[in-house]
Amino acid sequence: MTDEFFMREALRLAKNATGRTTPNPLVGAVVVKDNRIIAEGWHRKAGTPHAEVHALNMAGDLARGATLYVTLEPCSHFGRTSPCVDKIIFAGIERVVVATIDPNPKVAGRGIEILRKAGIKVDVGILEDEARKLNEVFFKWVTKNLPFVTMKFAASLDGKIATVTDQSQWITCEESRKFVHQLRDIHAGIMVGVNTVLIDNPSLTARIEGGKNPVRIVADSMARTPIEAKIICDDLAETIIAVTASAPAGKLSALRHSGAEIIIAGDGEQVDLEILMRELAAREITSILLEGGSTLNFAMLEAGLVDRVYAFIAPKILGGKNAPTSVGGAGFKNLEDAIQFKNISVEKIGTDVLIIAD
Repeated sequence: MTDEFFMREALRLAKNATGRTTPNPLVGAVVVKDNRIIAEGWHRKAGTPHAEVHALNMAGDLARGATLYVTLEPCSHFGRTSPCVDKIIFAGIERVVVATIDPNPKVAGRGIEILRKAGIKVDVGILEDEARKLNEVFFKWVTKNLPFVTMKFAASLDGKIATVTDQSQWITCEESRKFVHQLRDIHAGIMVGVNTVLIDNPSLTARIEGGKNPVRIVADSMARTPIEAKIICDDLAETIIAVTASAPAGKLSALRHSGAEIIIAGDGEQVDLEILMRELAAREITSILLEGGSTLNFAMLEAGLVDRVYAFIAPKILGGKNAPTSVGGAGFKNLEDAIQFKNISVEKIGTDVLIIAD
């Protein structure tokens, strides 16, 4: 067996907790002795033992003289839990294989340095690209203080997200809608514009068995969200209303009294989206599923805040020059200014086509 083989197993384990470790990264670990896996573990939730601890506890005394494979550099600081490097040293691990260095300034190579000073052989970079991809959300949040944003929309073949009378339920098939609920389940937050709330009155929840509802975020410059809206009164998830400094004090008071949190993001006519994103990141909302209307979608794209797009395309044509499209706003005047994605994948979901671009 090779280092790559054992690291792939660690990466597979890490994925078991997708969407559950926020704001922590996804991490998997395996303990190998005599060329076979004797223990394994993965980080399950922030504040609980890390992957290395689970694996070492399973290995017990057998960990002495073994090799530990871990998808991210072991932590060397006190956070919600104690440092993993201390436990690795105490367990008597002989060699540690790390996929990638932790970009967190509190770690950033210190964990590896401590292990080497303790006489443990450390190799770094095994399946590094896969490990960095696995934790793209954490890496962006910890290095840029911004959440990872995935824009999702459902459209017809002619690019419409609703009819001329604003009917949008349902453009895509049931399989696509189930997939969207899975996306909601693994994101820390879900974001829409106030017009979506006024027109559709959505719940913005993950309606799947065992699902986790994301924090609901509404870009609503003048606090027009009704206190009777589902996202305010259904008590199914936390709701944040992002407004400007010009929002009427009475409406803000009513929303707060109804349980919503208010973020004042800028003092212009529209919510300052970068200020909002940084405020959300400070609240440890590390990933956001953007299900905005066309205006908010364009604004987020124009601000350079979108990392990935999930475009669900249904085999329908709606027509209508005034029917809303997936991305509206002012638009770009020149082709060279268009948002250009580099990585594209396409798959079929039910009767629809899903295009993923980043």
